[in-house]
Amino acid sequence: MSSPGSGSQTIETIAVIGAGTMGHGIAQVAAAAGFKVLLNDVDRESLARGVAAIEANLAKGIQRAKLTEDDRDRTLQQIHGTTNLKECAAADLIVEATPEKLELKKEVLRQLEFASDHPFIFASNTSSLSITEIAGASKRPEAVIGMHFFNPVHIMRLVEIVVGEKTSAETVQTVKSVGHKMRKEPIVVKDVPGFASSRLGVVLGLEAMRMFEQGVASAQDIDTAMELGYNHPMGPLKLTDLVGLDVRLNIAEYLHRELGSEAFRPPEVLRRMVSEGKLGKKTGEGFYDWSRGVAER
Repeated sequence: MSSPGSGSQTIETIAVIGAGTMGHGIAQVAAAAGFKVLLNDVDRESLARGVAAIEANLAKGIQRAKLTEDDRDRTLQQIHGTTNLKECAAADLIVEATPEKLELKKEVLRQLEFASDHPFIFASNTSSLSITEIAGASKRPEAVIGMHFFNPVHIMRLVEIVVGEKTSAETVQTVKSVGHKMRKEPIVVKDVPGFASSRLGVVLGLEAMRMFEQGVASAQDIDTAMELGYNHPMGPLKLTDLVGLDVRLNIAEYLHRELGSEAFRPPEVLRRMVSEGKLGKKTGEGFYDWSRGVAER
């Protein structure tokens, strides 16, 4: 559905596939912006965790006087949870926030297109995978785009819009408009490995890990160097813990393979910690001990 003369589609309903760390955040900001939201995951337990996380974010917003109780209620009323992927095919914009596995993302896209002929836009929240490759699974590659949000989604202002080889100008304009309505600042980048944000952010994080591995400084002091010296809101090692060491490892391996640069070779400390199950905040331990209130290990 196009708005006359606007060069963009009218978006009323947004489906978010995946209710995890990124998915529930995207659902929250979409609902807060007034969109009807379908939040999808594989089971009711995963959905319940996602909704509980949204409720916790909204409660903090009220405590900090950033939101009112009416804001909270309006946001929650816009969100409908479902475990039925086919139901999401009726949305105008579908934001995929599944794990960073190319074949999984392509399969989700295939299933949605098989379920409905509705001309939805499919936006992947991938932080590094090729939008053009994902679009290869689509009957309408012109409607496939990257919409890369940042954690925590309800706080971070950036959304990176990634343009595949066949993504149409109308799709880009529509997604930019949605980003603005969500009170995000969109940047538009070409579909290259790592885009702009991951390529820069990952190489910084990997170098911080090498410094930690070499005993240059503690995790806390390395992070403080970037926070106070370069005005970063969070240091690269603490950020890695929040993102997940396993996620960082997968992205680093992909970028090392695709770009051929030694800057992206995963450090041994990262491989070792992932093999030991120390994945960051979600497991209670990474470069920091989260079980003790974000203390150094």
